[in-house]
Amino acid sequence: MEQTMKAVILSAFGAPMTVNELRRPLAGAGQVLVRIKASGVNPLDLKIAAGKADHARVSLPAILGIDMAGVVEAVGEGVQGFAPGDEVWGMTGGVGGVQGSLAEYAAVDALLLAHKPASIGMREAAALPLVFITAWEGLVDRARIAAGMKVLVHGGAGGVGHVAVQIAKAAGAEVYATGSAGQRDTIEGFGAVFIDYQASSVEEYVTQYTDGEGFDIVYDTVGGATLDASFVAARRYHGHVVSCLGWGTHALAPLSFRAATYSGVFTLLPLLSGKGRANHGHIMTKAARLVDEGKIKVLLDGRHFALSEATQAHAAMQDRSARGKIVVDVA
Repeated sequence: MEQTMKAVILSAFGAPMTVNELRRPLAGAGQVLVRIKASGVNPLDLKIAAGKADHARVSLPAILGIDMAGVVEAVGEGVQGFAPGDEVWGMTGGVGGVQGSLAEYAAVDALLLAHKPASIGMREAAALPLVFITAWEGLVDRARIAAGMKVLVHGGAGGVGHVAVQIAKAAGAEVYATGSAGQRDTIEGFGAVFIDYQASSVEEYVTQYTDGEGFDIVYDTVGGATLDASFVAARRYHGHVVSCLGWGTHALAPLSFRAATYSGVFTLLPLLSGKGRANHGHIMTKAARLVDEGKIKVLLDGRHFALSEATQAHAAMQDRSARGKIVVDVA
């Protein structure tokens, strides 16, 4: 008898998603069949559903959901390090024709997976992969963060931002983060010095906190004018600006005149290209260690959404009522 599963299908951009019964996938060579327990919702999911994310290369019909946490059901040929019953997490699909996590099961490339932290539940685990990988690739892989550096995170209360603050703190950096006045407690709660970007100019806070020299690392999680401001905030000669939203057209003169450098982060690239996937698995292993050491916590919205309520989960993020990451309870 053919085994089936429930999955949420996006059949038309801009239309509500629907729950369908589909054939359950099998674990092929190099894959792990995961029984999904929770699926994290990211802003990118909303853009994909609205048809406004061509870079994600999604063809319809599609199963969305980039992040997931679950339990290994079976392992395919050649897979080592995972066994049935293992709790796992990762950024595993939802783009580039790879099945996403809004389904009861997914056959996942084992390279993208890591063992879930023991100290947190499935919901918390499903909220972290994309934002953690994005923050880590910027701070560690690109900017080579080290203890004692002065790090500025733009958007320190956001999904990527609040994790970037914690990674920087765990690395021993001196961390500053911008936000609005209402986000002060959140940013300070994660250990960063709060900067009200609406009340202080770039020049003012660069003077106040770095004696005009600039920050060693500036991580822009906002894009647009904030990336332009980042170029002005970088330290002379040794400053490094990183952005996960550097998709616009920007003048590099302010950065060049400071003899500073820039890196872009495109977290989807391993999923889209099939190359570099093992690095994502390695990052998630490091993330699990930091979570279990109590150095990384995720802001999680308290509401629960069932698989059949995935469209409502998207709406909760769209209307900005979320207080932290939104997660769909799949199991």
